[in-house]
Amino acid sequence: MSTHKFDATVLDSLFRTIEGRKGGDVTQSHTAQLFQKGTAKIAQKLGEEAVEAVIEAMRGDKAALVAESSDLLYHLLVLWADRDIDPSEVWAKLKEREGISGIAEKAARREAKSGGK
Repeated sequence: MSTHKFDATVLDSLFRTIEGRKGGDVTQSHTAQLFQKGTAKIAQKLGEEAVEAVIEAMRGDKAALVAESSDLLYHLLVLWADRDIDPSEVWAKLKEREGISGIAEKAARREAKSGGK
């Protein structure tokens, strides 16, 4: 188990860079190309990267999983930027769930969706 503390600074910095690519030159920026193609294409790319990460996890190739995880996080941040979600909203939701059992949290979400029925 790693003793390194997680630092979201790199994700925040990447998110700012991604936001700066909105409306950018599509001949110079892959991110600008994704924004131009729209939400459906961005979501598709996110899904593809998630599948690739799963494949590498199952293969047991740590270096490949690290690379695919990086791609997955990048495409997730692009999707957030496309849908006007600031990372601080996600960090706040994670903080809100801190210390709550995953089982209890899922049950509460199911109950809220069903209207308490």
